[in-house]
Amino acid sequence: MGRGRSVARGNARINVKTQTFLDLFSGCGGFTLGMIRSGLRCVAAIDVDPVAIATLRANLVDQHHLGLLPVAHALERDLRYFRPDQLAALIGTGHVDIVVGGPPCQGFSTARKMDGANSGVRFMQDSRRHLYRQFLKYVDYFQPRVFVMENVLGFRSAAGGKYLTRVQHEARILGRAAGRPGYRVHGQVEDAWELGVPQKRRRQLIIGVRADLPGYFVPILKPAPRARPRTPLGAAIGELPIVRAGNGQNERDYDLRRRAKYLRRQGKNASNYLFQILEVKRAKKLTNHVARSHSKRDLRDFARLKEGETSAVAMRDRGVKFEFPYDKSSFKDRYTRQSRSAPCSTIVAHLSKDGLMFIHPTQNRSFTPREAARIQSFPDWFRFPISRTRAFRLIGNAVPPLVGEAVGHAVNSALERIQLNSTNIKLDLAPLPKDEKEAVHWLLPLLDLESHALRRIRDETFKRAWYSIAFLFAGLHPDSALDHGKRRAYDVKNHMPLNRIEPRLVKPYYKQSGWPVILARLAKEAWRRYESGALKNREFYCSDAQLSGMRYRGIGQSIKRTGKVAAGNRNGRSQLSPEQEPRNHRAG
Repeated sequence: MGRGRSVARGNARINVKTQTFLDLFSGCGGFTLGMIRSGLRCVAAIDVDPVAIATLRANLVDQHHLGLLPVAHALERDLRYFRPDQLAALIGTGHVDIVVGGPPCQGFSTARKMDGANSGVRFMQDSRRHLYRQFLKYVDYFQPRVFVMENVLGFRSAAGGKYLTRVQHEARILGRAAGRPGYRVHGQVEDAWELGVPQKRRRQLIIGVRADLPGYFVPILKPAPRARPRTPLGAAIGELPIVRAGNGQNERDYDLRRRAKYLRRQGKNASNYLFQILEVKRAKKLTNHVARSHSKRDLRDFARLKEGETSAVAMRDRGVKFEFPYDKSSFKDRYTRQSRSAPCSTIVAHLSKDGLMFIHPTQNRSFTPREAARIQSFPDWFRFPISRTRAFRLIGNAVPPLVGEAVGHAVNSALERIQLNSTNIKLDLAPLPKDEKEAVHWLLPLLDLESHALRRIRDETFKRAWYSIAFLFAGLHPDSALDHGKRRAYDVKNHMPLNRIEPRLVKPYYKQSGWPVILARLAKEAWRRYESGALKNREFYCSDAQLSGMRYRGIGQSIKRTGKVAAGNRNGRSQLSPEQEPRNHRAG
């Protein structure tokens, strides 16, 4: 499974093996590459698109790169029909540490929302919206310690938030009926520009940690060590050779004189992106730098735009008259000339159809595939198909490797903390409840208080109540407490001890976040105190209280050293979330 390394945590030193992962709906391998860069090993990358898999295989299987572990299997498969047990037989194991992936996002895109296809009375059925269930099917089978699902921001609002709620709810109770633990789930929105990607790209992540493992995934992604936040567009494309519309070469030498002149003028930021992110010295040739043709009318319209200006702004502020024959009120932003000093607009697969929203800052043409790939943070040695249409589609659909790398580092850190919590148990947080009855006793006085009354509660009393929540509900995540969604549920099927002591701690609960409705005000107050500094980081993410509660109920005692869920019966008292207690069945 790969060599391990030794990691120091305080006075403890733990041995950490190289973690393995699956990339589902991998596309051409942007997420895969980023995860590998963070030190993880990909046992399989799977996608239904033959061109995407051929591109991934050519770059990450057939080619070997210094410091990067090759992908073990790049598979062209339709995950609707390719079963997890078939994959397990192929890769020789029924367990991986991590599953990542981005189910196709077109069914949730904001472009479809604008024409009513993703919401309201014109909501259109799109089978791609349900592919998240294929992702969860693999998670259920392989029981990874962590999963990460990536999608567009439109995923949050599609059908009034129904799909965001479904994914989190279904992941929390995943496998429970068969005695498996389910997942502690939360959602977070990430800004790729803050992670070093030179574009405006915000995406929804849904992250799950297997609920029998102690500790929280703290939702703060940091840029990869080699990346610099807020890198502007110019750093990515400024030194590339000048190309006219309709011209360029699919393979050519770099213009080293132009590069040297550019670096003298731009300095360290551009140098870091070129050599650390794009790895231009590892690329033997410059590839995919071919510009599409444009009509003479479009080229004249392009020339009317200033750098960083849209056609809407040009018409409004400067009275520019454009020649394009479309309704000027409906297509105000038809053209956009990008700016070297700002992040680029979001690179999208629509670039395969036209590039009118991606006009070069200083040249009268739209971007080449290589420019788009650089803006996505793909290194220059990563080659794309000669077909410009196919290349743009693969690039626009990809997860930027720098985002994948940031996710990989965060997951690695989370797994190290989980292993430390499991092997070096030391509960320093105090006071902690000794049992469920005491935890409920500490909580009860605060349950019916309004927000203004909760603000007046002494810190020590409030901390007791907050720790009690972590003690009782190991499957809830603090970061979900501000994003409950609207749907409530009452379908708790078993009579748990809490249901007898205080039924409101069990139901109703929010389907999206999993939080009992009665705890919503208390959780909001915890966030207020955390953001003001009254609750420290380890007090807000109180994993000591969570672990204490898990130990009290015997959760996680059947976990092997690898972190794999052991077969056998589950403890019927397991109270991972208020939704549905695991039944005492053998794992299937």
